[in-house]
Amino acid sequence: MDTQAELAAHFDHSRKRLRNIAYRMLGSADEADDATQEAWLRASSAYTSAVGNVQAWLTTIVARICLDMLRSRQRRREDYTDLGELDQLAPPSDVADPEDEAVLADSVGLALLVVLDTLTPAERVAFVLHDLFAVPFGEIAGIVERTPSAAKKLASRARQRVHGNTGVPPADFARRRKVVEAFLAASRAGDLEALMAVLAPDVVRRGDRVALPAQEELEVRGARRIAEETLTNSGRAHFAEPILVGGELGIVVAPRGRLRLVLLLGIDDDRITSVEVIGEPDRLRELDLALPGHPDS
Repeated sequence: MDTQAELAAHFDHSRKRLRNIAYRMLGSADEADDATQEAWLRASSAYTSAVGNVQAWLTTIVARICLDMLRSRQRRREDYTDLGELDQLAPPSDVADPEDEAVLADSVGLALLVVLDTLTPAERVAFVLHDLFAVPFGEIAGIVERTPSAAKKLASRARQRVHGNTGVPPADFARRRKVVEAFLAASRAGDLEALMAVLAPDVVRRGDRVALPAQEELEVRGARRIAEETLTNSGRAHFAEPILVGGELGIVVAPRGRLRLVLLLGIDDDRITSVEVIGEPDRLRELDLALPGHPDS
């Protein structure tokens, strides 16, 4: 077998893994495809039989491409002109093409993609490679141009930011998580009575003008009014997941992993007492977001 045929066989075997790595690094299916294709072009022009571990070599190539893309990427301006468009987007389905970006984002976790976007390029590469794909720090060091010890620190710093911390006792955290999950489940199901059951009677909803349609009030009070309003925006719930916001449980709305809204929640006595909906980009960028794992994890 000649070297090009040998490389093609290795690449075909590794293609899915390489694309998965690129997708978690870049958060975009199109960009992941571009990075994977570029990795093939670079590999095919540089491969020789002297390459020992071909999979590790290919991983290094695609990771370096992704790192360059992350460093040079300008902030995408993909905001919807009207967030009401979220209600027109179809949620991922079990029969959807597994290559579809919405399904990819759903399988990875919308909240994880949002939090990964808060990391520096080097942190994201180190975290994704080590924590999600078990790449040794010795290999990561060459990719991010640091020592193995420095690469380990990058991943550790990223891990702390991804998983976050909360001062809430485990039992209280679990109860609050159930409240948030019940709210999301009722929203997705369009269940008015279930929504009202999880909202305090005197609950208040506030929001900014970016987050709310022009016809909606910036402040609304009362469980029924807020439940009915929530159901008019039920499409958003299909792109929503729990998230930690400054150590407190909230909700992120992120179609295809793109941050659009954050809901800050007040929870007392197993009911939601307040909801603040944030859509202004500057405010969203200032939020401290992390995954809502177990508080002792």
